[in-house]
Amino acid sequence: MSFAPLILMFVVLYFIMIRPQMKRQKDHRNMLAAVAKGDEVVTSGGIVGKVGKVGEAYVGIEIAEGVEITVQKGAITTVLPKGTVKAL
Repeated sequence: MSFAPLILMFVVLYFIMIRPQMKRQKDHRNMLAAVAKGDEVVTSGGIVGKVGKVGEAYVGIEIAEGVEITVQKGAITTVLPKGTVKAL
């Protein structure tokens, strides 16, 4: 019976912290797998642009007319709705 509080604390910790983090990681992996040419994205550095090239590990992002940078796929934090980036 002396282990009951310890087990209870682990169960609570699992449902409050570990499980939601695992769900966020899974959602991020699925989002990165679904990135396609023409998507509008935000990188972890705050750069906003349209995806021009999609590779296995790298993505080419057009940040201005004729200016394309290459970033790691994992640096993409958000896929924006179509039409969000109007300056390009």
